[in-house]
Amino acid sequence: MTNLKEHLATRRSIPIPALRAPAPEGAELEEILRLAVRVPDHGKLAPWRVVAIRGQAAHRLGLEMAELATRKEGGLSDARRAFEEARFSRAPLVLAVISKAAPHFKIPEWEQQLSAGAFTMNLVHALNAFGYAATWITEWVTYDDDAKAALSILPEEKIVGFLYVGTPGEPPVERPRPDVADVLTILED
Repeated sequence: MTNLKEHLATRRSIPIPALRAPAPEGAELEEILRLAVRVPDHGKLAPWRVVAIRGQAAHRLGLEMAELATRKEGGLSDARRAFEEARFSRAPLVLAVISKAAPHFKIPEWEQQLSAGAFTMNLVHALNAFGYAATWITEWVTYDDDAKAALSILPEEKIVGFLYVGTPGEPPVERPRPDVADVLTILED
């Protein structure tokens, strides 16, 4: 990464089909996570965790999601079934970021959830710093209790999102961004 200002000015997600191997693993992934945890975390609760999905587990979980979708929705089209079966195999690595926000005598759950979101964005930036691309998505499995159980996510936990991770196979394409005047209110006397 050249510098933080340039990175933030040009940061963009890469379409999932354009993510290629390799993806981080082992000590490199641990180093990326050590950077990602440097976020606001009132009370030092670390109200988030990560489930890394790759290889045979990605294939197995995709089959489980296809079966789950079939049970919930009835028959799936061939295209939809194929999509669900490949759900976690579309990139070399999928990181499910989990919010462990829980009642606390001092730290509101909302602040813990914000910390989980900050952790997720920091994780994206850390992946980018190592030359990887990451696309943050949710989709139906994020909100489905049976899907969460298949992913070893406790009922009281929430999925912040899935980061699809790999080496960019194409440059990111810019998209329109909000005008600062539309998101800034200045209060001064």
